[in-house]
Amino acid sequence: MKLVVEITGWAGALLVLSAYGLLTMNRVTTVSASYRWLNVAGSAGLVVNATCNGALPAAFLNVVWLAVTLFALARTRAAA
Repeated sequence: MKLVVEITGWAGALLVLSAYGLLTMNRVTTVSASYRWLNVAGSAGLVVNATCNGALPAAFLNVVWLAVTLFALARTRAAA
């Protein structure tokens, strides 16, 4: 189980960093679905890892990041 938690955390970190990298290279925008879904998946993975490892400040940060991104996705969907 510990290995699954670690892989989930590393995958989450890579997804969030990928989203940021793509954004800084102007390959995505902050309103693009791909940018937002990378952040959703990444922050969810980081929440799992941080929670299982008892890193509550990191878990809190990523829960908020996940909530903000899901809110943005919902708002975009409602406007369409």
